[in-house]
Amino acid sequence: MKSSMAVCVLFLSLGAATAAPGDDAAKQQEMLEKKFEKQMSGATLVGHFTVDGKTNGKPPREERYEIASVKKLEGDQWLITARIKYGQNDVNVPMPLNVFWAGDTPVISLTNLTIPGLGNAFTSRVMFFEGRYAGTWQHGKVGGNLWGRIEYADQKSETAEEQ
Repeated sequence: MKSSMAVCVLFLSLGAATAAPGDDAAKQQEMLEKKFEKQMSGATLVGHFTVDGKTNGKPPREERYEIASVKKLEGDQWLITARIKYGQNDVNVPMPLNVFWAGDTPVISLTNLTIPGLGNAFTSRVMFFEGRYAGTWQHGKVGGNLWGRIEYADQKSETAEEQ
């Protein structure tokens, strides 16, 4: 009787031990997602981008994306509302897209997305880490790289003298 009771206790403790890591991983992921949502809502991406084959000895072009809000929908689907200045256009656009995770690092992934007022076939992969972002972009046959820093509403940007 004692040995069967000991076996039951052993199995119960093993079951609890194996269930806990999954629960911890789910909680950790939820914390990462909430952190990403909070940090990116109201943030501004300030950086540069290149156009493949178009250097002409000029420095990379400057870009700026103001993120109004970031909200997780379901699974890997998120809704990111951003102010996008592209060519002569300046629009606020809610964009449903995927956010995948490389460990603790979020990676935005969009493929052939149509952005109202800007066009179709926008594809991009952008990762965010430690206050910076980097990635690739494609619009039809034109593409390049992008990178920069993430500024937050409570953080003032550096002046040209400080840079």
